Amino acid sequence: MSDEEHQFESKADAGASKTFPQQAGTIRKNGYIVIKNRACKVVEVSTSKTGKHGHAKCHFVAIDIFNGKKLEDIVPSSHNCDVPHVTRTDYQLIDISEDGFVSLLTESGGTKDDLKLPTDDALLSQIKDGFAEGKDLVVTVMSAMGEEQICASRILVPSNQ
Repeated sequence: MSDEEHQFESKADAGASKTFPQQAGTIRKNGYIVIKNRACKVVEVSTSKTGKHGHAKCHFVAIDIFNGKKLEDIVPSSHNCDVPHVTRTDYQLIDISEDGFVSLLTESGGTKDDLKLPTDDALLSQIKDGFAEGKDLVVTVMSAMGEEQICASRILVPSNQ
């Protein structure tokens, strides 16, 4: 036995995986799946019958949750697929900078300044117009596989009314 102290680097995510395995046959419409290393929402699932020499296959049509691109994949229904851990978090909007980044208030009272405004024109104008009018806005941030993006916004209504 040695008397030396061991040093370990600490990680913020405690080594948690960005995905988890799930059998392809159990993934349904409106679920999530990883296709070509992108987190996607399933919009269509069709299952083919087993052939003379093989497995039943699942055909997934899914849309990337961050850029809206349509992706397809065919997987044997008994095999495992990667499913992303998708989280949605609400933050209050504090400020919009000239370079397109937003400043958000976290639950703990700190600020989050590393997110850009969304590229979706309707959502972008809703956030900019509401902020320009001085309304208190709450934005919903979707995160999966190390990527984050603003996906919705709403006006914060005071609870005393």
